[in-house]
Amino acid sequence: MNKIMGLDLGSKTVGIALSDLLGMIAHGLETYRFKEDDYDQALKHVLEIAKRENVHTVVLGLPKHMNGDLGERAEISIRFKERLVQANSGLEVILVDERLTTKVAEQSLIFADVSRKKRKQVIDKMAAVAILQSYLDAHSHA
Repeated sequence: MNKIMGLDLGSKTVGIALSDLLGMIAHGLETYRFKEDDYDQALKHVLEIAKRENVHTVVLGLPKHMNGDLGERAEISIRFKERLVQANSGLEVILVDERLTTKVAEQSLIFADVSRKKRKQVIDKMAAVAILQSYLDAHSHA
């Protein structure tokens, strides 16, 4: 079984999560920071992790507006997906609706009494965990 990677892509960070080998549990790996809008740097980093961790499937958050429309951030995610697929022909990239994941992640951190400063440092990683976990839950074969 191969691990599945979850990504929460922002303009300066990408939250990265990985599944366990059974594809049941997502855990946060890191929040990777890159120069604003330098998606080449982010792409290279994600591809390195995918290779190192033997990832064949990437679940990338698609930030839709609450009414379901796709805005500029969604277009950036779609282009990032296309570049991931082109850069590594063996990688399957699945876009998933991430509208509430950052909110869910933030509420979990507030509930866990994590300070505002610390929340800011881990929110993207936790959003990636929420994106990946929702995908794993929906596609569990157990």
